[in-house]
Amino acid sequence: MSSSASSSVEAPAQAPPEGAPTVIRLPEHTVEVVSDSGEGAQKCSQLFGRVSARMGNGVWTVEIIPAEIQPPARTPGSASGNRIRLGTAPVTNWGDEANLVVAFNEQVLLSRHRLDAMAENAIVLIESQWESHEDPTIRQEWQTAMEELEQRSYRFIRVPMEEECQKILEIPARGKNMFALGMLAGIYGRDLDILRMLIAREFRRKAQEVIDINIALLEAGHRWALENLDFRVEVPIEKPDQAMVVMNGNQAVGLGAIAAGMELCAMYPITPATSASHYLSDVFEDFGGIVHQAEDEIAAAGVAIGASYAGKVAFTIT
Repeated sequence: MSSSASSSVEAPAQAPPEGAPTVIRLPEHTVEVVSDSGEGAQKCSQLFGRVSARMGNGVWTVEIIPAEIQPPARTPGSASGNRIRLGTAPVTNWGDEANLVVAFNEQVLLSRHRLDAMAENAIVLIESQWESHEDPTIRQEWQTAMEELEQRSYRFIRVPMEEECQKILEIPARGKNMFALGMLAGIYGRDLDILRMLIAREFRRKAQEVIDINIALLEAGHRWALENLDFRVEVPIEKPDQAMVVMNGNQAVGLGAIAAGMELCAMYPITPATSASHYLSDVFEDFGGIVHQAEDEIAAAGVAIGASYAGKVAFTIT
C-alpha cells in the first residue's frame, strides 16, 4: 500500500496529482463514511454498498449509530454513518479496521479513532472547511483534534466539500453525502451509470430536480477525485456463476416475514430498524400484508398482540 504514508501527511486539496495514480490492488478493503447525525453519511454508504454488490464484489455493511437520538453536532458522540467492507470473495463480517475513511468533520473522526476502528495507515478524506472556519472555537477544536489524530500514521487528505458542493447547491451541507459518494466511485472505479440509476430509484418520489441535483453532486465528487487524488483502490471482481440478489439485512428481515406468512407488521420508526418496515411498506400489500405505524414502540407491540388475538399472524419491528 504505497499510497499510505508511514507518518501523518497533509495532501493539498487543490493541486492535481502528477503522473499516473498509484493503484492499490487488494482482495478486500474496508471503507467508513462518518458525519454528524442527519448529514446523509448512511445514504452515501448504502448506495456505495449497492453499486459494489451489483458490480460483483462481496459486500458487508454495518451502521454506525449515535447513542443519542439527537446528539449535539460536531461532537464525537454525534458520529453516524456506515462501514462497508468490499471483497473479491464473499464477505462474512465487517472486519476490524477501516482502511479508508471519509469524515465530514474532525470530531466524528475522533470517535472512530478512539474506538480503534481505523487501520494505523488509514487514508482519511476529511472536510477542510473547519481548519480555517470563521469561528475561533471551531478552529481550536480542529487543532486539538488533529493533534490527537496525528499521533497515528494516518494519511490526511483535506477535501473542500463545502466549497465544491456550493457550486451546485444553495445549502451545501445537504449535498456532501452525494459528493462523497462520487469520490468513492472515482477511487474504487464504481460504475456511474449504475449509481445514476440507484439515485433515481432512491429519490423516485421526489421531483426530477432533486434527482438531477444529486446526480450532479455525484459527478462533481467523481471528477474531483480523479483530478486531485494520487491513488486508486482496486478490489478485483469475480462474477458469480449464478444469479444473485442484492439486499441488506433489513430487506432480508422483510423478505423473511413475507416468506413466513406474516400478515400484519406493527412498527414505530427508530434506527436501525426503520428501513425494514419501509421495505415492507413498499411490497407487503402485494402479498396480502398490512404495515401499521403506531405512536410509539409500546403501542406497536400492543397492536401486534391485539391483532394476534384477532387471528392474524402479527409482529412488530423496533
